[in-house]
Amino acid sequence: MKKQPFAMGRRAVAGTVLAAVALSAAPWAAAQEPWPAKPISLVVPFPSGGTTDVLARALADALSKSLGQPVIVESKPGAGATLGADYVAKARPDGYTLLMGAVHHTIATSVYKKLPYDFQKDLAPITTVAMVPNVLVINASLTPARSVAELVAAGKSSSKELAYGSNGNGTAQHLIGTQFQASTGVKLLHVPYKGSGPLTTDLLGGQVDMSFDTITPVLQHIKGGKLRALAVTTAKRSAVLPDVPTLEEAGLKGFDIGTWFGVLAPVGTPKDIVVKLNAEMVKIIKSPDFAERMRAIGADPIGDSSADMAARIRDETAKFARLVKEGKVAVE
Repeated sequence: MKKQPFAMGRRAVAGTVLAAVALSAAPWAAAQEPWPAKPISLVVPFPSGGTTDVLARALADALSKSLGQPVIVESKPGAGATLGADYVAKARPDGYTLLMGAVHHTIATSVYKKLPYDFQKDLAPITTVAMVPNVLVINASLTPARSVAELVAAGKSSSKELAYGSNGNGTAQHLIGTQFQASTGVKLLHVPYKGSGPLTTDLLGGQVDMSFDTITPVLQHIKGGKLRALAVTTAKRSAVLPDVPTLEEAGLKGFDIGTWFGVLAPVGTPKDIVVKLNAEMVKIIKSPDFAERMRAIGADPIGDSSADMAARIRDETAKFARLVKEGKVAVE
């Protein structure tokens, strides 16, 4: 009878140990849960309505069906797309928070004196979704110029600067403006916006004279006659605007800047998740339906490997660092 308390104590200890083992195993079991087991957030660092948002929603819609989980587009605009990039860079690297990034990030690295993240070190490339040419557009009813030469002549004869809008400091549009000014000698006033939506509204309203935005958000207004396209900024013409010359054809030699868009994850995201995301996205991007949808909005679908996207980011970061230094572009 005297041994009973000892036996009861032993059983109590054993029960405690088993409970502890069960509790410690719970996180491990959760970690082994097949991915994806819940909705995925695809962060867009610009307001809705712009090219980044349009591409993100097209990809998210197809990816939701492919993965069997909702892919939710989440807008986090501001500071030339750097706020959204910083948010994703600091997110848990579990495959549930992704960034729809763009060429802007490779420019911001040199434009901003201090960034709270390193675009190449803190984010893991998955795939480049598409390349979209930028286009020089003016308000058709307020600016009579019908060519780049006429716009340059008007700008040089005017006593005031021509105001051009961009999607924010450190974006491709901002840099294209500085390069256009350097190439033509026309004095331009840079007006940064949070994205294409508010920029296009002000361009149509006459608050700015021109923009170098991507084709997607302005295409309907070009076709409708409210905006006039004078030139595309890439080395070749756009299939959706075949009659619009390139800036090089208009006399600006060596001008070739376009905007690519791609998906990235926080660095440290498990390799098998990155591989799966790449495979699913490339399959979608290269599908006839998605490709047709992209071309209708002026985008050229890509769908490359993670390594190819990393090389693109590395090369363009170096390229734009030179252009930023030459243009003396800087943002606090």
